[in-house]
Amino acid sequence: MGMRIPFLKGHGTENDFVIVPDPDNALDLTPADVAALCDRRAGIGADGVLHVVRSAAHPEARGMAAEAEWFMDYRNGDGSIAEMCGNGVRVFARYLQHAGQVPAGDLAVATRGGVKAVHIDKDGDVTVGMGRARLPGADVTVSVADRTWPARNVNMGNPHAVAFVDDLADAGDLRTPPPFSPASVYPDGVNVEFVVDRGPRHVAMRVHERGSGETRSCGTGACAVAVAAARRDGADPAATGIPATYTVDVPGGRLVITERPDGEVEMTGPAVIVAEGEIDSEWLENATP
Repeated sequence: MGMRIPFLKGHGTENDFVIVPDPDNALDLTPADVAALCDRRAGIGADGVLHVVRSAAHPEARGMAAEAEWFMDYRNGDGSIAEMCGNGVRVFARYLQHAGQVPAGDLAVATRGGVKAVHIDKDGDVTVGMGRARLPGADVTVSVADRTWPARNVNMGNPHAVAFVDDLADAGDLRTPPPFSPASVYPDGVNVEFVVDRGPRHVAMRVHERGSGETRSCGTGACAVAVAAARRDGADPAATGIPATYTVDVPGGRLVITERPDGEVEMTGPAVIVAEGEIDSEWLENATP
C-alpha cells in the first residue's frame, strides 16, 4: 500500500484546482506529477495545482515569511511554474479558512508575484489585492486563423495580451496558444484575452492561459481586461482620483474588478471547496515517467 497524500478540489468561477496541503514542504511535486494530477481523464483533473506551504519552509518564499505565513506554490496544468493566479489565490485563502488555519477577514498570502492582501467576506466572496498593473508600451498583435487584432500589453505579475473583438466566437479554438507578434515582447509566452462589451463598464472575455489552454476563468486576466478597458474608455484612476470598477463575465461566472487611484487592482469573486480525498502515491509514481 502506497503512502496516502491528502488533497482537496476547489474552484473560483470554475477555474479549478487540485489543492495539496504540505505545510513543511515535504513533498517533491515534479512537473510530471502536477501534469498527472491535472489530467482530466487519467488524474483528478484541474487547471492547476495549489501547493500549500508555510513560507518559512519554502526557499522561494522565506524572504516573505515575516509578512505572510503561507505561500501559494502555484503550478499550471502542464506542470510549469506560474508567477501568479488570481482565482487560485481566492481558492487558496478559502482552503486556509476551511482547514481552520485562518478566520474570515484579512490575511496575507505569499506568491511568486509578491505578497497579496486577501479579505474573506462572510457572505462567501473573497477579495484579493492583485497589485498594480504595468502597461508596457510595446505594440502587440494577436491572431486567429487569417484575422489579426491589436492587443493591449498588460502585466499583472504575469503577462497578458488583451484584444477587443466583435464576438467571443472570433477567438476560435483556444486550446492552443494564439500567435502573437512580435515574439520578443513575450519571450516566455503570454496569456491572451479576447473581450467584448456587454454594457457600460461591463465586459465578457475568453482566455487562453499560458500552460493550461482555454480555462473557464482567469483572475489576473480579468484584472488585465478591466485595466485595458478602462484605458480604452479614457478612465485612469491615477490621473482622476476616481476608482474604476468593471464587471467581467468569464465562462465560469462573474468577477468584479476595481482599479484604485493608488494603482492597486482589487478582484472580488467566489471561491468554493468541493471535495476532499487522498492521492495514492503508487498511482502517482506509475503515472509519471
